[in-house]
Order: sequence, then C-alpha cells, then structure tokens
Amino acid sequence: MTYQGGCQCGAVRYEVSGEPQHVALCHCNDCRKSSGAPMVAWAAVTDAQFKLVQGEPVTFNSSGSAMRSFCPKCGSGLYYRNAEFLPGIVDIQSATLDDPNALPPSAHIQVAERLGWMETAHSLPSFDRFPE
Repeated sequence: MTYQGGCQCGAVRYEVSGEPQHVALCHCNDCRKSSGAPMVAWAAVTDAQFKLVQGEPVTFNSSGSAMRSFCPKCGSGLYYRNAEFLPGIVDIQSATLDDPNALPPSAHIQVAERLGWMETAHSLPSFDRFPE
C-alpha cells in the first residue's frame, strides 16, 4: 500500500510505501508545544519507506536528538526523526495524510505527560459543526 500526504498549502508532499510499524497518539509535552494541540497522531515508518516528493521542509531541533520537520510556507508539522531513541524511523504526523482515516491509531503513548482533561474528553458534548 502507498500513502501520500503533505502540508496544508501543498508546498511539501511525501509518500510512504508499505504499512507503518505502529500508529499512536502521543501526549508528550514536546508534541503538544510543537503542534499547539493536546496530542499528535504519529505513524512510524522506516527511512526506506519514506520519500519526500515535493518541496523542502525546514527541520527544528526541538529537544536533544528530536528533529521536527515542517513546511516553511504554511508551518504544518509533517514528520519527526530521533536518531537516538528511534534509529531508522520517520514518524509521520498521520493527520497530514491525504486520507488520515487510512491509518487509525492503535495506542496512546507518553500518557505520563497527558493533560488531565484529555482522560475524559470523549465524554464532552459533540456537534457536527458549531454549537447553536
């Protein structure tokens, strides 16, 4: 299977071939700060499975050996590498896939840093668009 994705403005595009090793929702502080969201969905693939097909992302060292790559034009976070803790792995922000439903998460990780209110977020009222 081949998956394609990219940033919000379309300047950076990537392709992933084959199935990821895992897909998880990360609750760590670093992911939260870099995304501005309470958690980030990641699909872990090998370097060989990942191919940049358009554009040139910017890479930021967010902490230690954590390297986060994003679009220099629109700022969309795209992928993450950490040679020390995840050698040979590219973690794709799976919400940037053209079809984010294609790779549903199967686990929550880094829950020691999860925001307290995220534990019960699924019980909040929901609306198709905005509340009346």
